[in-house]
Amino acid sequence: MAEQTGGGCCPPMDLFRSESMQLVQIIIPNESAHRTIDYLGEIGLIQFKDLNAEKSPFQRTYANQIKRCGEMARKLRLFKEQMSKAGLLSSSMSATQVDLSFDDLEVKLGELESELIEMNANGDKLQRSYNELVEYRLVLQKAGEFFHIAQSSAEALHREQTSNQTGEQSLETPLLSEQEAVTDPSKQVKLGFITGLVPREKSMAFERILFRATRGNVYLRQAVVEVPVIDPVSGEKVEKNVFAVFFSGERAKSKILKICEAFGANRYSVPEDLGKQAQMITEVSGRISELKTTIDAGLVHRGNLLQTIGEQYDRWNILARKEKSIYHTLNMLSIDVTKKCLVAEGWSPVFATKQIQDALQRATHDSNSEVGAIFRVLRTREMPPTYFQTNKFTSSFQDIVDAYGVAKYQEANPGVYTIVTFPFLFAVMFGDWGHGICLLLATMFFLFNEKKFSSQKLGDIMEMTFGGRYVIFMMSLFSIYTGLVYNEFFSVPFELFGKSAYGCRDPSCRDSTTAGLIKVRDTYPFGVDPAWHGSRSELPYLNSLKMKMSILIGVAQMNLGIILSFFNGLFFRNGVNIWCQFVPQMIFLNALFGYLSVLIIMKWCTGSKADLYHVMIYMFLSPTDELGENELFPGQKMTQLVLLLSALVAVPWMLFPKPFLLKAQHERHQGQSYTALQEAEESLLVESNDDSGHHGEFEFSEIFVHQLIHTIEFVLGAVSNTASYLRLWALSLAHSELSSVFYEKVLLLAWGYNNIIILIVGIIVFVFATVGVLLVMETLSAFLHALRLHWVEFQNKFYEGDGYKFSPFSFKLIDVGEDE
Repeated sequence: MAEQTGGGCCPPMDLFRSESMQLVQIIIPNESAHRTIDYLGEIGLIQFKDLNAEKSPFQRTYANQIKRCGEMARKLRLFKEQMSKAGLLSSSMSATQVDLSFDDLEVKLGELESELIEMNANGDKLQRSYNELVEYRLVLQKAGEFFHIAQSSAEALHREQTSNQTGEQSLETPLLSEQEAVTDPSKQVKLGFITGLVPREKSMAFERILFRATRGNVYLRQAVVEVPVIDPVSGEKVEKNVFAVFFSGERAKSKILKICEAFGANRYSVPEDLGKQAQMITEVSGRISELKTTIDAGLVHRGNLLQTIGEQYDRWNILARKEKSIYHTLNMLSIDVTKKCLVAEGWSPVFATKQIQDALQRATHDSNSEVGAIFRVLRTREMPPTYFQTNKFTSSFQDIVDAYGVAKYQEANPGVYTIVTFPFLFAVMFGDWGHGICLLLATMFFLFNEKKFSSQKLGDIMEMTFGGRYVIFMMSLFSIYTGLVYNEFFSVPFELFGKSAYGCRDPSCRDSTTAGLIKVRDTYPFGVDPAWHGSRSELPYLNSLKMKMSILIGVAQMNLGIILSFFNGLFFRNGVNIWCQFVPQMIFLNALFGYLSVLIIMKWCTGSKADLYHVMIYMFLSPTDELGENELFPGQKMTQLVLLLSALVAVPWMLFPKPFLLKAQHERHQGQSYTALQEAEESLLVESNDDSGHHGEFEFSEIFVHQLIHTIEFVLGAVSNTASYLRLWALSLAHSELSSVFYEKVLLLAWGYNNIIILIVGIIVFVFATVGVLLVMETLSAFLHALRLHWVEFQNKFYEGDGYKFSPFSFKLIDVGEDE
């Protein structure tokens, strides 16, 4: 049942368990319903249940208001598109902040839309006329050049013929003159012409089709327009050619007109007389200047209107979204039989009771309602939602856990431990304090510009990186720490905490390996002694250290997971899980791998040369054999026998008791199925969840098979999960070796050539390799492996993750930047 303990106004943040939730019922009078939902949206602490789930959206009470809000959103999107095209940005700074009601805003938006659409239509009409006149002037100018050139050629030809005929008269001359005189004018051929513009990319095809369609009986002239012109139809800039087609006959004319239409050629009529052409050019130029002035004035007026809209846009957008969310929530409420009040049900945190009641009282007072809203808490067996109060630091770590599965109501939350364990496991694989400082500097850039980036739209990768800035910040700090432990700065060791404990036997062994070194000082105080780096024993030593450290970390974290399952059982009063799951699991894991961890620590402390591989293998194969030189403490053989028997007993302990105990519990509850009738106040309670163990059908075979699978999974997982933690060793070694290769084979190699160009190239290659491989790819790789260790190896010991998030009705979730 949902916990109903009273709480204060705002309890301290507790991430270990989710907030106590309660199912509440609110009966709201119709006259104060809108204001009540408005005030509840302001505090954002109620997740309303849909009490009209069986109704379609169109059958609900406030479907008409939702439709009106959608229409307002459409108008606001139109305004935003127009402002974007005009290069204007919405601004929340307005000289006059006028509070508008829903109805007033609807009327205002309607008037502005009509005015803007009319201005756009007039502007488009004027712009089209302007573009047509510009094209017409070009046609007049270019076609006039055609006629002028043709007339000049004709006059020159006529003068030449006249000069040739002033000499001796031929015998044929009178006859030709007589023939011309008697020729019938009606039989003379008159040529027509069509002028216009055609897109340049289509000009060759246009000419070819004209020739074929008329069988060459046309004369085409084209002139290139140097500057692209705006097409009146499409409104886009297009490179065009002016054409003039001379033809004979109506049939040829109809063919040419159809071809022009097919090629998108704009036709314009041009007079034959050159004087009229000049007059037309003057008239068109005058009309163009008039239209230009009119269009500019219209643009100024339209810009002023959009500027006015932009000043109020954000407020109007928020108001429209709030109204839509309020009516959408009102549609989730059921109407009382008297139709005078609305009934709401929803989940809220216990600590929010006082805030909700205050909001209800304010809504009643502000709406001048004679009847106040009724608030009461319902009892239910339904699973409440999970709600954690997080801040900007803890939210990213909680998101890592929620990506695996939302915690069941009030089960132990691994997010508390993830804040420390996740960056620590990452750092174990990424241990280099030089690389850690690079990550830290990159994170500090995000942290210092947090406000700036929070208000901006970022790309997908940048958004994801910025969202996890505090995770990366913690990862960088832990990487610096583990890098100091490993004593690696871009793979180079430093004597930061004192001098090395090892020295040469004699002066001749300056560059010798540890074979020629002896311990001359106290042990290096912190981390790995710098003398190990570059020595012959470096790899075996670090391999052994990191492998054993990985096992210790893994066993410790798995034990933590099992211990958290104990606290879950204790909190939910589930003794079966404590005695039949927690106890045998602790025995099994620690009898084997806990014992191995103790042996590792004992070997480090005593300096023994015992072979732990041999000890663990023959603990199973030959448990009664003597240990010999592998014995670390007296009575080890008997201890191993006891631990082995304990591990073998723990397996049937996990498997058999729990199903039989659950069956006995079910049979006991069967006798308690019939209970007394509830009070009248409790008759409105929500039906209990069908998944409840008390009321669902009990299948013993199903429970037993489930427990068998769980037991096998844990037994095999104890081995595989421990081995899985060895990835800490493997990735740490890979990171160290890659860093060493880049340093020695790139930077030092380039330094050895004593050439400034080679050195610069070497530094550039080293920087790009370090950033690209070690700071990007290796960071992502270590992050994913740390994620897997938490999701699989740690959380499967106790975390069910089958809950659902608390999603309250809150105006804070309205995003102004994105359209619905």
